[in-house]
Amino acid sequence: MRILVAEDDPVSRRVLSATLERLGHTVEIAADGLTAWARFAADQPDVLIADWMMPELDGLELIRRIRDAQRERYTYVLLLTALSGRARYLDGMAAGADDFVTKPIDRQELHARMRVAERILGLQREVTQLQGLLPICSYCKRIRDESDHWSQVEDYVARRTAAQFTHGVCPTCYESHLRPQLEVLPLSPPAPGRKDP
Repeated sequence: MRILVAEDDPVSRRVLSATLERLGHTVEIAADGLTAWARFAADQPDVLIADWMMPELDGLELIRRIRDAQRERYTYVLLLTALSGRARYLDGMAAGADDFVTKPIDRQELHARMRVAERILGLQREVTQLQGLLPICSYCKRIRDESDHWSQVEDYVARRTAAQFTHGVCPTCYESHLRPQLEVLPLSPPAPGRKDP
């Protein structure tokens, strides 16, 4: 998975990054919350591990911004903290954290939490894919929308995205539809002044 680590302590950052890389993940690091926010906005990671206490922008505010961004893809968020207590846990969950990792980091615990993140992200991708299934007519290929209205695929997609369509002919359709028509056409145009019978 692609993981963004937001941690202001250089030693903790190095340990966490090395541990995650040994577990097979791709890691990007940020030394403060504002840098992490900029990196998230530029290239959304699969997982964010954010320290609670950071300069510029703390972990809770970073998580709130990420959740408010409402991206199509979900980012799983772990809050890294040395703080404890029920109130802290509830504050983190209210901000949008999915899980917590306590300092000092235990490698086996982190590995287990990464496996949970992988499962959750996999399920989320599966649900998104299922939501993306479109009812399409097997004969005319028109799509039924949420209002039970049938429309051409191009119209349906154009109303929901910025996609634009150009038209061409695939090799199979060329062979079955166009080639037979082209074979019956005259090879050269009639001479000027001559009328075809």
